[in-house]
Amino acid sequence: MYSHFFKRLIDFIIAFFALAIVWPILLLISIWLHFANKGAGIFFLQERPGKDEKIFKIIKFKTMTDERGTDGNLLPDKERLTKVGKFVRSTSIDELPQLINVLKGDMALIGPRPLLVRYLPYYTKCEKKRHFVRPGITGLAQVNGRNNLDWNTKLEMDVHYVENLTFCLDLKIIYLTIYKVIKREGVVVDKKENYLDIEREKLTEKK
Repeated sequence: MYSHFFKRLIDFIIAFFALAIVWPILLLISIWLHFANKGAGIFFLQERPGKDEKIFKIIKFKTMTDERGTDGNLLPDKERLTKVGKFVRSTSIDELPQLINVLKGDMALIGPRPLLVRYLPYYTKCEKKRHFVRPGITGLAQVNGRNNLDWNTKLEMDVHYVENLTFCLDLKIIYLTIYKVIKREGVVVDKKENYLDIEREKLTEKK
């Protein structure tokens, strides 16, 4: 009953009132990023797979400029990440616009994080269970290591969450999320990302 009805209702109510409370902060950050990003925009929109692999556009604060090198290509992420962007990422403020995704029904407050669309062919049958529920702003993997976990562990935790989804588990994840955001635990702002598709293709080649 909780996962099929009350979870969505609670998500909507919390997201609505949270946006009503934090909108001045969102406005201030938007103005700050407008100048820091040198006209590159305030929001980052990207297609992600949601529940039942339905594609939606995730909304985040944009933390990098669109600066390019002499060859016309974008500069490395580390060089484009602004000081404001580092702060916004380290405090997880960049995730706040996803409350809009929650209101729209694309996402939940708690659930497996929505990953890249291009990863879809690389999940095992078991890992695909992560799409049985709406993706979340935070999740079990995010409060148990976040950026420091390998892909297999992250996906195992996502499936564990789906298979054991309860109101009590969501409450525990919310508590741990607030604790870790305040402590800034598990946040690696400029860590080079390992891409799931590339990692698994390399494993296939080795076999």
